[in-house]
Amino acid sequence: MTSTMTRPRAEARPGRGGFGRLLHAEWTKFRTVRGWTLSTVGAVLIICLVGLLATAPASESHPNGSSALPVGPDGEAVNDNFYFVHQQLRGDGTLSVSVSSLTGVVSTGPTDSKAGLAPWAKAGIIVKDSLDQGSAYAAMMVTGAHGVRMQYNYRHDRAGRSGAATQESPRWLRLRRSGDTLTGYQSADGSRWTEVGHAHLPGLSATPQVGLFVTSPSVKEGTGTGTGFAPAVATGSFDEVSLGGRWTDGSWQRGQVGRDAGTSGSYTQDNKGGATVSGSGFRVTGAGDIAPVVAGPATSGVRTIENFLVGAFAGLIIMAVVGAGYITVEYRRGMIGVTLAASPRRGRVLVAKALVMGSVAFAVGLVAAAVMVPFGGVRSKANGFPVLTVPTATELRVVVGTGLLLAVASVFALGVGTILRRSAVAITLVVVGMVLPYLLAAASVLPDGASEWLLRVTPAAGFAVQQSVERYDQVVTVYAPSSGYFPLAPWAGFAVLCAYAAASFGAAVVLLRRRDV
Repeated sequence: MTSTMTRPRAEARPGRGGFGRLLHAEWTKFRTVRGWTLSTVGAVLIICLVGLLATAPASESHPNGSSALPVGPDGEAVNDNFYFVHQQLRGDGTLSVSVSSLTGVVSTGPTDSKAGLAPWAKAGIIVKDSLDQGSAYAAMMVTGAHGVRMQYNYRHDRAGRSGAATQESPRWLRLRRSGDTLTGYQSADGSRWTEVGHAHLPGLSATPQVGLFVTSPSVKEGTGTGTGFAPAVATGSFDEVSLGGRWTDGSWQRGQVGRDAGTSGSYTQDNKGGATVSGSGFRVTGAGDIAPVVAGPATSGVRTIENFLVGAFAGLIIMAVVGAGYITVEYRRGMIGVTLAASPRRGRVLVAKALVMGSVAFAVGLVAAAVMVPFGGVRSKANGFPVLTVPTATELRVVVGTGLLLAVASVFALGVGTILRRSAVAITLVVVGMVLPYLLAAASVLPDGASEWLLRVTPAAGFAVQQSVERYDQVVTVYAPSSGYFPLAPWAGFAVLCAYAAASFGAAVVLLRRRDV
């Protein structure tokens, strides 16, 4: 007689299905608590309501009285305002010129001015797709204090051979077009040329506008009440203009690109641009700028998309209250023992709570941002305030980043609540560590140095993920938290918040496993 031996069946272990049931139980617990559900809806509403205040009519207005800004090839708002002496180039060709001088005048009052040159005043040659603002271009130029430069499509800037040290006169510049490629050169004598760089402009017109330009942004000045920006105008002298290639009949046209100085505020009422023939060249006066628009004191009346999300801090406070209470209420009511008895693996319980809390907070931030960014833009423009246009990828990062900001902040609050077991103390710690530094920095309560330090080392660094404005070396403004500029890059600042959340959550898991309930 033979018998068959069977291996004992292994004891079932909780697997993904078990965690799924735990996750469902935590979600059911969350949605059946009326206060938490109402708080979630209230967070969306408060973000939108506070954001509406940023779109309300105000006493200040945009310098142009316009509700739209030119948009460059890369999708960003740009200044494109300068005086232009130009012809059409048919096909390929070159333009060479000697810049013999660059001088300037700075306004000191409504009717007074003094000699002075803006560091980023520009005089040079440009190949521009059309006379429309925001069209593609490449330019070689002499600047007020930064030497010879090649710039193209507003965002791109490259220093010439000697950088800012190149101040000798005359300075020779050349642009050569070959298809969609523009190559810039500089020379000290007009005979030996050094390549500065090249730019590829896809779809460049077969007959672009080519010629001489001068522009000058406003000048940053220290005053007794802080930092101001004074209107400035520049004048460049161009000699020995040399053309090569198939040009028009040789007659030069002249005029202003852009009806004023854009957001740079460089033109005074009585000092407009112009050009006169001077020997074999021209003497050209202009103001404005060819560069991206940035936030700051020089762009009064221009709004950014993060202005419409200023209410995120209020929504974050609400979600921090919910996040901390999601665990502390169980301690207060003695329910934590039941929860852990049903799911003995305590770390999994806290992970499930974090996933539920983080997902809800992410949805709150995402929905509020997805509503307010387009609605705020429409409302601002209807009230006569232009909105700083940004590339689609940047706008998407701001919207999704707002959701991530609230999600990680709520997990941070959940971790702190687990550690302290008291809602009031946990909420106070999160608000003081995250929201208070942000408000102090944004409201200019602290000096710029102190504000930047707080936004580097505290959880408030996470708000950087909402920043849409960029820094550009070739654009002068006040790059400070009060103007919307965080000291860390968007994802770097968000990583600081994530580090705080990970530390608090890790400590919470360890303590939850070791302590009595």
